[in-house]
Amino acid sequence: MNAGNIQMNQHYIIRSLQKEEVILLKDFLYEAIFLPEGAKPPAREIVERPELQVYTDGFGSQKGDNCLVAEIGGRVVGAVWTRIMEDYGHIDNDTPSFAISLYQEYRGQGIGTELMKKMLGLLKTQGYTKASLAVQKANYAVKMYRQTGFEIVGENEEEYIMVCRL
Repeated sequence: MNAGNIQMNQHYIIRSLQKEEVILLKDFLYEAIFLPEGAKPPAREIVERPELQVYTDGFGSQKGDNCLVAEIGGRVVGAVWTRIMEDYGHIDNDTPSFAISLYQEYRGQGIGTELMKKMLGLLKTQGYTKASLAVQKANYAVKMYRQTGFEIVGENEEEYIMVCRL
């Protein structure tokens, strides 16, 4: 994991994930699952599926592994992480894919946008020229991704593939 600067805000700080906190990524991966209005949440074990394990297994040991967290009062309340992986947003083997989530009660306060901006800045300093992600078309986060510089470069029935040029 690469060191990021600690940034203070009125009520939260953004900092690098510590090695002993990597286990939190499974919680945030679960929180990142988009649920359409009225949909029943899946069992927490869903994060153990191979197609989702690519986001967390061995995190910190691969090229492109970066994670920043938002902390309030000593509690990590959100995370953004990148990894070069064969995930839904994979576009090539040189482009990190994004994952981001916050606990429900911390959404809509600008924390996610700030996490995204800080991660994009970190990736740029590391020499990456672009980053990618996949997002369900109905997800309200599409607007935030566009505001932070992501553009739709592809789509299927349910998802957009988005890229941000750094």
